[in-house]
Amino acid sequence: MASHDCDAGHKETHGGDSEREFHAAPEDLEERRVLFAAIDSFHQYRATSHYNVTHRRRQNLYALPSSQWQILAAPPFSLLGTLSQVDDAIDQNANLADAIVSFATTTIGLPASPAKDHPLNWRNTAKPSDHAKAHSTLRQFYRDWSAEGFALEVKPLLDLILNDLHNHLHLPQSSSPSPPPSLLLPGAGLSRLLLALTLAGYHCTGNEISYHALLASNYILNHTRVAHAHTVFPFCTTFTNLASRSSQLRSYTVPDVHPATAFQEAHERGDAVGEMGMAAGDFVTSFGPRDADSAGAYDGVVSAYFIDTAPNLIRYIETIRHCLRPGGVWVNVGPLLWHFDGRGHQRSGEDGAEEDGAGAAELEKEMDRKRRKAQHMAREDAGIGEPGSFELSNEEVLLLVESYGFEILCHEILPADFVGEGSGGSYIQDRQSMMQSRYQNAHWVARKRSESARKDHQ
Repeated sequence: MASHDCDAGHKETHGGDSEREFHAAPEDLEERRVLFAAIDSFHQYRATSHYNVTHRRRQNLYALPSSQWQILAAPPFSLLGTLSQVDDAIDQNANLADAIVSFATTTIGLPASPAKDHPLNWRNTAKPSDHAKAHSTLRQFYRDWSAEGFALEVKPLLDLILNDLHNHLHLPQSSSPSPPPSLLLPGAGLSRLLLALTLAGYHCTGNEISYHALLASNYILNHTRVAHAHTVFPFCTTFTNLASRSSQLRSYTVPDVHPATAFQEAHERGDAVGEMGMAAGDFVTSFGPRDADSAGAYDGVVSAYFIDTAPNLIRYIETIRHCLRPGGVWVNVGPLLWHFDGRGHQRSGEDGAEEDGAGAAELEKEMDRKRRKAQHMAREDAGIGEPGSFELSNEEVLLLVESYGFEILCHEILPADFVGEGSGGSYIQDRQSMMQSRYQNAHWVARKRSESARKDHQ
């Protein structure tokens, strides 16, 4: 495998917006359950955060001897006052969560306050894992949609990707009748890279499996009226490794860019902008070899912080090879924090019973749901839900990509802080925290060989 420095050399679209509306609740009961749990977790963010973050800390404080908690409640510590400030910050975050819920229920046609026996009752469906995803998604607004988070964590990646595309996948001249290259972005998250690449002139399709991310990105892209519409406190629920209380209670406004206005201003300047679309679902089942419409449909694939979400990386590689035209380019940047590291050996669709104190009836209901899920998977491609997983080193990833018909054009491991003050190697990182985590991201570009070139290479 040749080694080159990466600095060398070079479903659905909606012209100018990204709307992928949810017009009705899914027919599939399992998909409906996941969607409802995502909506409910945003709905419960306010109550669960107040209880778990501040209420419990007040209880723990009052459990101290009276003479001690009174010292901590008085200046200069003022811990009770701090908890009140954290409550106010939680309420600001919850206002954004409530806006997402309002948009989702209105668009899908769900009752705002359904009766318990209503077939579209989405209330009280969220589990602890859903609540954790809601918290993480609200924090991610800082990374993707605040001016500071974007500048520190996203723009370094965007500039790297745009440089790769400029070198290996050229945009046509403004006078050319040729359409711009089409890009597929799996794991699009909150869609900031998707928006930026579309504004740069590429036709872009995002793909995302998480309903938390889909609901949040749909809201921010299509339903905010102005820039800086919401205020978020991304670090307010963190009480460890704090240099100061002021660092814990920092706030940011989102979105720093109003998407519709950005498109309008680009058109007024005469800039060539692409079309943007979003496809919800498992990347493998949505774009894999079973989907004839995706065959050779894209000029490029951009995977940013994505490939390590694969339990079976071969399925991702096969899907990307299927989607790319011969000569198409795959740009990758991200860590290898394999998300399925160490998961148990399970049969398809059976992910183990949850030990959450549920009674026998609830446990049986959960097992019945999993049996139905397993039967559904047996009939269809299970995508990332199929059994089996493995983890590779960066060297092995490159060898595997090359063995599946790609030519590695360049590759490198980036230093953690590879662009000045920015850090493409951090992810929702509090820069003022006493604990700092950085990734040394793998960065490479690969080109899909033609069938004849692939056979010659073999």
